[in-house]
Amino acid sequence: MDIKEYFARTSYQGSYDRLDLATLTDILQHHIRAVPFENLSIHCGECVELDLEAAYNKIVRKKRGGWCMENNQLLSWALKTVGYDVTLLGAKVYVPEYDMYAPEMDHLLLKVVLGDKSYIVDGAFGMAYQMWQPMELISGTDQPQAPGVFRFLEKSGVWYLEKVKRKQYAPDQSVSASHNLEEEGCRPVYLFTLQPRDIEEFRACNTRLQTKEASLFVSKSICSLQTTNGIRALVGWKFTEMKYNYKDNMDLVEIRILADEEIEKTLKEKFSITLDNKLVPINRSRPHPSELFA
Repeated sequence: MDIKEYFARTSYQGSYDRLDLATLTDILQHHIRAVPFENLSIHCGECVELDLEAAYNKIVRKKRGGWCMENNQLLSWALKTVGYDVTLLGAKVYVPEYDMYAPEMDHLLLKVVLGDKSYIVDGAFGMAYQMWQPMELISGTDQPQAPGVFRFLEKSGVWYLEKVKRKQYAPDQSVSASHNLEEEGCRPVYLFTLQPRDIEEFRACNTRLQTKEASLFVSKSICSLQTTNGIRALVGWKFTEMKYNYKDNMDLVEIRILADEEIEKTLKEKFSITLDNKLVPINRSRPHPSELFA
């Protein structure tokens, strides 16, 4: 594994002599704009390994993406390699369909200490809830970013991440009617504690999320990538492009349903992904998260 090869993959050409917030932000933004958040391996008959070298080979050499336990593990390695103070943390993701947080830890994120301040760095949440900048670990303070306003709330040692969303605007009104565009307002993202984690603590989670029918990642094939002004995402056959703050505090949303024969071309042209095995797209309703532990 070579840090220069990783930076070539993310097109990062800046210096890392100064281990400051600006450099940390730049490295994060290059990662999320080059490396998709995706679970396509599961729907290609492949296994997602919880192994740093496997994640490196997949993301850096095969130019794929990955989910949090691949993406953030690799990002952690890169940040540690250049000298940042990085700790792994575990989170429970909010499930809007059931208005609840996951019963068990199901997301890997990073804490980076810079001087007397701590920051949460998450390069692998994907979709429209992906942070674009490290977030200072401080409770009750709005932290505006291009995707929207993020903030942490701390209660009895538990930290809650929220995002204040803009209204969504779709030029095609039939899209608005058929695809349930999100309303503006505050939405929970995940909760976490500051207990340091070891990657081995995610092994059961890594297995569960790719094998249990109640897993979001089994229910849906997902690929999303941050752009310079928004996101693009492919969930099942639904391809979405979103432009943040398009006008009047609204996000522009354009949605197209792809035919089977368009999937491979879209992955290559929009996400720079070429798969080894055939993808079987899926997008079905997710069972109750408690069934993950049945």
